[in-house]
Amino acid sequence: MFEGFQEQRFDLGEAEIFARVGGEGPPLLLLHGYPQTHATWRLVAPELARDFTLVVPDLRGYGLSRGPGPDPEHRGHSKRVMAADMVAVMERLGFLQFFLAGHDRGGRVAYRLCLDHPDRALAFAAVDLVPTVEVWEAMDAKAAIGAWHWPFLAQPAPLPETAIAAAPEAIVGSFLTGWAGRPDALAPEALALYLGQFARPEVIVATCEDYRAGAGTDWRLDREDRAAGRRLACPVLAAWGEAYLGRGGETPAAVWRRWADKVEALPLPCGHFLQEEAPEALSAALKRFFLAKGPAKPQVIER
Repeated sequence: MFEGFQEQRFDLGEAEIFARVGGEGPPLLLLHGYPQTHATWRLVAPELARDFTLVVPDLRGYGLSRGPGPDPEHRGHSKRVMAADMVAVMERLGFLQFFLAGHDRGGRVAYRLCLDHPDRALAFAAVDLVPTVEVWEAMDAKAAIGAWHWPFLAQPAPLPETAIAAAPEAIVGSFLTGWAGRPDALAPEALALYLGQFARPEVIVATCEDYRAGAGTDWRLDREDRAAGRRLACPVLAAWGEAYLGRGGETPAAVWRRWADKVEALPLPCGHFLQEEAPEALSAALKRFFLAKGPAKPQVIER
């Protein structure tokens, strides 16, 4: 897995970010979602590394990265702070501008980075997500049952932490199998890796804090940006699984067009985990999208 990539750690003070770095070409940051780790990109990384320098981290508190403990307003796990982590990591590697793709929660970090640091993001691929404010505002009874993890994980501590610690396979395992296009879509070794991190109490706490931030600070920041007319300045590729976000209603591309002027659509015949269920199609689309966008030589720090 990630053959030829280097393992690096970045001490950012309240967080320490683990990342794999490899490939050659313009920089491309790949961000994972819940309840996964950077390993979710393992199937697309070999192809993308032919044309890009890939930076593939674990978000703070997930996998092999470390984050802070809880705070009353959950700001330590807000997408604004997580986005700042990623800007710092890319700067440490010498990259002032870069492409980025984010799946699920990682996509929320990525679009917050695009909004807060528009000079850094050359192009953004949103992999199976729409903005946080859009999710909460569309949360009717049917959505609350189908996406029950959103309100559940955002409950005050220690309710979700206690439940997950008591039955990680029943709860987290149901997310991994239930969100996929079919129950056996994810490889057994990947499932074991993702579930394994939830044996550590600090990961359970961090991931719940992530969702509490989503129900508070992240939601508020989205509302403020929308009210102020702030939009993503870079081109956006909206990719989604037809068996997950594509199940009726507005398409994700239509939603993203409320947030960005340049949006391309990529529906794929799979569930939530595009990078593991349709890796060849996704990697080909990402390659086409990013190679056609941005300057040929992104700004880098001379070393």
